Amino acid sequence: MVITYYGLSCFKVQSGELTVTFDPPSRESDLKPPRFETHVALSSHDHPAHNGLKELSSKKEGGPFLVSGPGEYEVEGLAISGFGSFHDSEQGKKLGLNTIYKLRMENISLCHLGDLGEAKIEPETLEALGEIDVLFVPVGGKDVLDPEEAVKVINQLEPKVVIPMHFAMPQTPLKGARAEEFLKEFGEEKIKPEEKFTFKKKELEAKNTKVVLLKPSISI
Repeated sequence: MVITYYGLSCFKVQSGELTVTFDPPSRESDLKPPRFETHVALSSHDHPAHNGLKELSSKKEGGPFLVSGPGEYEVEGLAISGFGSFHDSEQGKKLGLNTIYKLRMENISLCHLGDLGEAKIEPETLEALGEIDVLFVPVGGKDVLDPEEAVKVINQLEPKVVIPMHFAMPQTPLKGARAEEFLKEFGEEKIKPEEKFTFKKKELEAKNTKVVLLKPSISI
């Protein structure tokens, strides 16, 4: 499996010839949509920086399979589950709803928290999510979890690997905490960013949660 980061909450996940994309930006955002083909595209919430599902192309007739909300979906041999959550700590009163996604590829369970803004996963969602191999978690604060809140959620979910997202970086106008602030809060300040995360299921057997920091492949 190969995971590539495109800034904010956007990731490309490749498993053999199958590609899944999380939270691609649209042309209406400050980011250019990524230019690659995908089989499945998921959006956590209706915001230009996260809802560019139709910007992506596919070799499949009819284009990619698009997912944009809670529910159960099956496509390309994937079972995808979307769970309702909130974009803020006020039960959505300020910023609205958010969708947490979980899916399994190569027998590896992936969980993308979207722009989660509440620092606690509801018990029923926690139970439904079950064991998580790779967790994509927002850490920048302001409209999403801050570093301290992100660590609390990570401790709830106990994933094998954590990939931070939605943090301040020179390539985007996003303000808030930097990735380094999250690494310090998590006690992993020596982590160096990687271009891509390439791995197999058997490599995820460590007892302690591993942090993988990815360099964003984006332009504005």
